[in-house]
Amino acid sequence: MRIVRILKIAGIVLGIIFTVILSYVAYVFLTYHRIEDNQKLNVYTKGKAKKQDVTLDTEYSILTYNIGFGAYSSDYSFFMDGGKYSRAYNKQAAIDNINGSIDVIKSKDTDFIFLQEVDLKATRSYGVNENEMILDAFDDISSAFAVNYDSPYLIYPILEPHGKTKSGMSTISKFPIIDSVRRSLPIDTSVYKLIDLDRCYTISRIMVENGKYLCLYNVHLSAYTKDESIVNNQIKMLSEDIKSDLEAGNYIICGGDFNQDLLGDSPSIFHTPVMEENWAKPFPSNLLPSGIMVAYDILSEELRGMLAPSCRNADTPYNKETSFVTMVDGFLISDNVELNSIETIDNGFLYSDHNPVMMKFQLKPVK
Repeated sequence: MRIVRILKIAGIVLGIIFTVILSYVAYVFLTYHRIEDNQKLNVYTKGKAKKQDVTLDTEYSILTYNIGFGAYSSDYSFFMDGGKYSRAYNKQAAIDNINGSIDVIKSKDTDFIFLQEVDLKATRSYGVNENEMILDAFDDISSAFAVNYDSPYLIYPILEPHGKTKSGMSTISKFPIIDSVRRSLPIDTSVYKLIDLDRCYTISRIMVENGKYLCLYNVHLSAYTKDESIVNNQIKMLSEDIKSDLEAGNYIICGGDFNQDLLGDSPSIFHTPVMEENWAKPFPSNLLPSGIMVAYDILSEELRGMLAPSCRNADTPYNKETSFVTMVDGFLISDNVELNSIETIDNGFLYSDHNPVMMKFQLKPVK
């Protein structure tokens, strides 16, 4: 009788566990959704953005920075990279890292800013509205924010779940943004879509004095998909939009976190430790339309060799000697945009697993 009773209780417990697991799986799949494509974004103006149009033959500057949702201080490691943590250490750590990133950005005083992994409300960053913090730090700007992904509550890792995440990307300009749109990228349709989440890029247009537009493409391509064709399809879609703007005679700057090696040979340039599975594959520049190029490709070998890495692998705390580093952040530019300089702002990954990249450029007259 006692054995029967124990087996009965064990059966009930297992039944409850099984029901909870099934209910959770159902919740994840039923609440999963993709954000609509071609979503018109609200343009937010704070103070007085410069009233004049962007002019030709004038040097401007732009910075791109994946701020890592405020978690990645240099001693942080992330579970999806093989590290330990799934959230920022605590709410104050997230606030401190965002404030540190803001200080870095403001110190460069660039005309345009691209930011990725900016949380609006997420378990991983303890509900801190990072976009609000960033916008509060700047005066006289025009900006557009797009939600990159809005994920259901992920219960993994079990002891400290990654939780629910609503996060996105921000484009900030000293000049008025005329309009901005969010484009939904193709993503993995397998179960990996729950890990890599949604993906997008935004297109924000700035008026140029000759009647054309400076088209600012802010991108964050897939990182954790196992299917390499997904990233290629993302770049093909991006290229189609870029091609349309090129054919209209507009000026193109496409920047952000490409999650691909924009140098093509980062390991040899940075003499980084070899990874068994290098997730940062060479960027397939052959998929780009004629008239658009990776800004780093314009540099001489000497200047390429002087660059600092823009990203570290977060499997362990950052160590300059042993951490894997690469260059996944940067810019694509059209041939009517002249590159004056491009550099990584090397702050030793103090506030993020990425370093910012800054470019100076000018727009060429139409011939």
